[in-house]
Amino acid sequence: MKSLLPLLLVTLLSTVFLATEKATADEPSKDKDFQPKQTQLPVKPPADAIVLFDGGAAVEFVSKYGEPIDWPVVDGTLESAGGQKANHIVSKWHFRDADIHAEFMLSESGSSNSGLYIHGNYEMQILHSADKKRVGDGDLGAIYGFSKPLINAARDRGVWQVYDIRYRAPRRDSKGKITEKGTITAWLNGQKVQDSVAFGEPRSVYHPYRSGTTDYLKAIWKKQIETTTGPLFLQDHGHPVRFRNVWIRPLDNHAYRY
Repeated sequence: MKSLLPLLLVTLLSTVFLATEKATADEPSKDKDFQPKQTQLPVKPPADAIVLFDGGAAVEFVSKYGEPIDWPVVDGTLESAGGQKANHIVSKWHFRDADIHAEFMLSESGSSNSGLYIHGNYEMQILHSADKKRVGDGDLGAIYGFSKPLINAARDRGVWQVYDIRYRAPRRDSKGKITEKGTITAWLNGQKVQDSVAFGEPRSVYHPYRSGTTDYLKAIWKKQIETTTGPLFLQDHGHPVRFRNVWIRPLDNHAYRY
């Protein structure tokens, strides 16, 4: 019997380690420091990132109908100029908690309205805001309708800008009710613009599941309520905003290709 004790102890410790490892992967730390490097663009994706667009032929986005996108690729960049205000594109990869990276360039005229719709519900706003003395919850760096940026970190037109976002999705119960609010920390052009901002149910009536929606998106929304996972949308608001180097880095084991 004594000879079996070491083996039993090793087995027990291994079981505890694996359980802890799985729990960590399933529920990442809420307090992990997040300070991305944004000094030189483009930023190389980390080894564990899922690249959605890198300028090549592979594009991990579909239209809101689940079909190939009609956004033009201009000089290795995706351009949101579909000629309508709801021609958003949807990532093929769905995730729960993740770090999100996107580089973008505003058009030479107009408001350059666009955005990153995280899970189709929470928009990190893209808008020409460099000349504003005061910024609100509809300007660049804002979580649209929820939280204005801490500082105006916007750059002018014609230069590359960058978002890095740490997104923790809201938690829902079996009936779809939010039991724990989500949070966003975001950096824009080297400055923190959102700091662990909490949010609940989406507020805007214009987001993809509520305005100009499709059967493809309705199916995603149903699954999203059940699993708390969803895609990243790049918004088309009728302005030719360019995107490059778009990737996500899942922070748990819930990411999958839809």
